Amino acid sequence: MDLNNADRAEILVRALPYIQEYTGKIIVIKYGGNAMTDGILKDCVMRDIVLLRLVGVKVVLVHGGGPEISGMLKRVGKESRFVNGLRVTDQETVEIAQMVLAGKVNKDLVNLIQCLGGNAIGLCGIDGHLIKATLKDKELGFVGEITEINPKPILDLLNSGYIPVISTVGGDENGVVYNINADTAAAKIAAALNAESLISLTNTPGILRDPNDESSLIRRITLKSAEELKADGTITGGMIPKVECCTDAIKDGVKKVFVIDGRVPHSILMETLTDEGLGTMFRA
Repeated sequence: MDLNNADRAEILVRALPYIQEYTGKIIVIKYGGNAMTDGILKDCVMRDIVLLRLVGVKVVLVHGGGPEISGMLKRVGKESRFVNGLRVTDQETVEIAQMVLAGKVNKDLVNLIQCLGGNAIGLCGIDGHLIKATLKDKELGFVGEITEINPKPILDLLNSGYIPVISTVGGDENGVVYNINADTAAAKIAAALNAESLISLTNTPGILRDPNDESSLIRRITLKSAEELKADGTITGGMIPKVECCTDAIKDGVKKVFVIDGRVPHSILMETLTDEGLGTMFRA
């Protein structure tokens, strides 16, 4: 669509109230899924983040990397196995996860942000004891349950003008490294930062009443209605832990949580800087 200068100016003016609402506040973005593996979508996500930072929004990017971990495991001849959406993680697998997440994926994202004019620094949960964790379940192996978030390294970077890019591996007091679910980590980090909002990019339009019908999007969910949707079977299977991460973030003080479609170019800007937004919004 071709826009003239007047149209461009009108778009910017309409975004002004939302820019004013978020300027100086913290937004945590959880990034994964197709938006991470599709090069065009990845570029759109990073441009959105750079733009938000340039207008004064303090953006924290928390990323997963499941497909990349699975790909590396396949290359070394290891089969990926999941229980309730969590990767069963033996010693070799957690070493590969650390290498892929804190190394390749994290630094690729940092590099892309900087190539687009942003200032980013990559962290993993081990850095500065950012994510402290303990064993979640012996059957899952080195999968961590978060015990504490240390927000100081993130706040130091934000206050210095950087975009923190965080990979979700953590450790305990004995130096044992754990693979951490990215949705859980993003929710805990958003709460520890007293974030204005948490935005989770997914491979669906949001929370659906019918998983097979993308037009059945539920636009708003409260803590009460989330429990009702679980009780009546609307929210089932792998969507349950994702919804619980959203409601936990709200309970812990995050003001708004959004589950949006990462397959839509510039979905972050559409959610934060427009009237209608998209996806599902959680509020208390």
